[in-house]
Amino acid sequence: MLFPVKKTAAAGLALAFGLSLSGCATTEYVDEQIATVNNRIGALESKVAQVDSTAQAAAGSAQQANQRIDQLSGRMDGLEQQMVLLRQTPKKPRN
Repeated sequence: MLFPVKKTAAAGLALAFGLSLSGCATTEYVDEQIATVNNRIGALESKVAQVDSTAQAAAGSAQQANQRIDQLSGRMDGLEQQMVLLRQTPKKPRN
């Protein structure tokens, strides 16, 4: 009866020891995982730089459009004033 207990205990100890070793990562594995993450980070940094460039270009275009609108608004104000003056001017008879 004692013999099967020792055999089971030894097998359990061997199994526990084997499982404890499998939890350790090798340096090579860690380096591979870090390289994968670094590649992803590099790709994301590139994409962020591209999006930032596009956003800056759009902001510049919007600023130019706003300047143009400001110029046109001044011209429209002048035309509106001329129309008001024309309406206020009495009409001369045609005959």
